[in-house]
Amino acid sequence: MLIRFWGTRGSLAKPGPTTLRYGGNTSCVEVRTADGTLIVLDCGTGAHGLGQSLESGGLPLRGHLLITHTHWDHIQGFPFFAPLFGPRNEWDIYAPGGLGQELERTLAGQMEYTYFPVTLEQLGATIRYHDLVEGSFALGGVRVVAKYLNHPALALGYRLEVGSRAVVYSVDHEPHAPHVVDANTRALAGVGVPPVHAEDRRHVEFLAGADLVIHDAQYSLDEYSQKTGWGHSPAEWAVDYALAAGAKRLALTHHDPLRDDQAVDRLVEVCRRRSAAA
Repeated sequence: MLIRFWGTRGSLAKPGPTTLRYGGNTSCVEVRTADGTLIVLDCGTGAHGLGQSLESGGLPLRGHLLITHTHWDHIQGFPFFAPLFGPRNEWDIYAPGGLGQELERTLAGQMEYTYFPVTLEQLGATIRYHDLVEGSFALGGVRVVAKYLNHPALALGYRLEVGSRAVVYSVDHEPHAPHVVDANTRALAGVGVPPVHAEDRRHVEFLAGADLVIHDAQYSLDEYSQKTGWGHSPAEWAVDYALAAGAKRLALTHHDPLRDDQAVDRLVEVCRRRSAAA
């Protein structure tokens, strides 16, 4: 699988000179497989750049858009995603369902004429909408496993499996309960100590053995005490999750809009030391 990050910011887009290296656009990740399957994870402001790149090929597009949830930073790029306007293109769009608001109605809401000059019905592409619950399904040669995340809005994480390879996309997720955070204690255990809450253990199982885990890391552990219940993870606990799951690589994402490149560098270094101590 080929993975490309088009948006790594959380909550609010923050493009500018202080976010050039890690990016200022909100969540959007492109996934391509060897058989040509195109999967887009979330449709934040980063989707605009992705759309321009896809359209530059000049060929009809067949793609799948997996939305974790419909908070604005994950769908605000949708009206500006150029491949939705092309009549030769086909898109299947997936998001959590079950709270009485269908995906199509939600996306249409932010494109009402009061807010945007083109309505959902005027998009030229063939679009099919899918409301999801936990479970698994196939997209071409990709097995997709959807699992609920711990967030104030109904949200799903996605595990993409192709043969023996696996990538997990888990943003906007908060631990269900505190777990072992002392590096010395964890080092004595030999690997990351699994969280104690049953739902946290399920989350570790969801990440298990992945070649790449893309995980929410909006806050530092010091900041988290003031952000409990907001639906996001401390970066240090993303490390603990990945260690406990035996993941090969961890990508920290959904960076706080107030965290500039230098601050992200410092947080990454904290996480590297934490991992090395395990």
